[in-house]
Amino acid sequence: MKLTWFAGSTIRIHIGGRILVADPAGISGVDAGELVSGADASFFIDGTGEAVDPALWQPRRVAAMIDADEVPEVLVHGIAGGALVAAAGEPPLLLLKSPMARAGRWGRDAVVVVFGEDADTLAGQVLGDFEPHLIAIAADDAVIERAVAALRDKVGETLLVALEPGMALEV
Repeated sequence: MKLTWFAGSTIRIHIGGRILVADPAGISGVDAGELVSGADASFFIDGTGEAVDPALWQPRRVAAMIDADEVPEVLVHGIAGGALVAAAGEPPLLLLKSPMARAGRWGRDAVVVVFGEDADTLAGQVLGDFEPHLIAIAADDAVIERAVAALRDKVGETLLVALEPGMALEV
């Protein structure tokens, strides 16, 4: 999985052999057409799409190589607070702009990206609720500093990273 954050909640995702772009419009300095060029799909992090309950949802299993005719579909689910991106063989990717309901057991393996001025609060909520594998903060420096100050002694085995605009993160 590779994540490239641009600004706001615009992020380009390489996952499960596909390229997705979340919230492609509305950022200055980046042409939306160029951003989605070559992408397999784009979507909005607004809870729309096939809605799932994060407490009940379960990741799909990877098919046996002999049964796989093509690259499996990457699914984008709407959840309260954001979106859940699911690709067989990849950790679940949770994109959050506001608080969400509790996650199921899958949450411990999840990669979570939190966006915006409340990203520090969201990161703390996610960490307290289900201790994911990784939390990436996509926000300005002041929010990142607040998040690090609040969470540095609480992260345990969860990885905490700050996304830099235009720089890719390989997970």
